[in-house]
Amino acid sequence: QVQLVESGGGLVQAGGSLRLSCAASGIILSINTMGWYRQAPGKQRELVATITRGGTTTYADSVKGRFTISRDNAKNTVYLQMNSLKPEDTAVYYCNALLVERSGSYYYVRQYWGQGTQVTVSS
Repeated sequence: QVQLVESGGGLVQAGGSLRLSCAASGIILSINTMGWYRQAPGKQRELVATITRGGTTTYADSVKGRFTISRDNAKNTVYLQMNSLKPEDTAVYYCNALLVERSGSYYYVRQYWGQGTQVTVSS
């Protein structure tokens, strides 16, 4: 069974920085896109950033220029460097990964989520 384990959340003052990490473990054939989502209280989960295996990135407009997503394919790990944090960045941040899996000669993509890590930005 594949698990995504996040780390790096916490409490920080506005203007500060945090770095989130998410490591995938288990029997892994290949990982396609990895990403970060967040969910604030009373709001829907929203996309923060994604990165393909080849390194192509996308960002939500609200975090462009402040957050940077990266990954280490050898370690099956994705990172999110968050700078110039704002109180509105406060949320639970979830790691997401699309894994290629195999059943016999049939290949398919399966989505996994991490358990979430709390990020709180004080004003």
